[in-house]
Amino acid sequence: MTYVRPATERGRAQFGWLDSHHSFSFGNYYDPNHMGVSVLRVINDDRVDPGAGFGAHGHRDMEILSYVLEGEIEHRDSMGNIKRIPAGDFQIMSAGTGVMHSEYNASDTEPLHFLQIWLLPNAMQVTPRYDQRAFARRPGGTAILHPGEPGAMHVHSDARLWRYLGSSDSGSAEWTLVPEGQQLYVHSVSGQIQVAGHTLNPGDGIALNDRSITLTGDSSAEALVFDLP
Repeated sequence: MTYVRPATERGRAQFGWLDSHHSFSFGNYYDPNHMGVSVLRVINDDRVDPGAGFGAHGHRDMEILSYVLEGEIEHRDSMGNIKRIPAGDFQIMSAGTGVMHSEYNASDTEPLHFLQIWLLPNAMQVTPRYDQRAFARRPGGTAILHPGEPGAMHVHSDARLWRYLGSSDSGSAEWTLVPEGQQLYVHSVSGQIQVAGHTLNPGDGIALNDRSITLTGDSSAEALVFDLP
């Protein structure tokens, strides 16, 4: 099965300080046809006003990933972490037995734009943990969440995550992934991505069960590729 999830059809929540687009059902937005793909449960595209943010709140038994696209997050949690997460960094938090955290725009003048991603875990009631990484920006695919790839972050989930970046060196950069799982979901972050005969614009997504996919894009192109069970 292949289906495209246009950015314009996503759910939306606006709270003055927050403008959030939901690829899948979340909060007050419910669509039984868009409940996630396999263990990928949430992709929220969040824009947060200067000085504003998500106050302390709790999670259990969920793998929560944040990818900062613009600005900087100020993070605090019940594990004792007080962190700044700048643009380009990925943050992973295993909620496990329970964790409280807050996420604020660290700037009083500049906007914050980040993706919040939730993955269902493959082990329940794990000890909560925190990790944060920056990955070199190189054309092609980079493993972000993958137990078998050196430098990638660990996740208590059967999902694998790659970041794709295009290139203008020869007009575009082509990258082929042979998935380990049964399903794929590609979320376009910026530019235009060509995949499986479709053109994805920022915020668009596509779900596939192909046994290999090839992504193509120029230097403006970026996408997250989820390899799912």
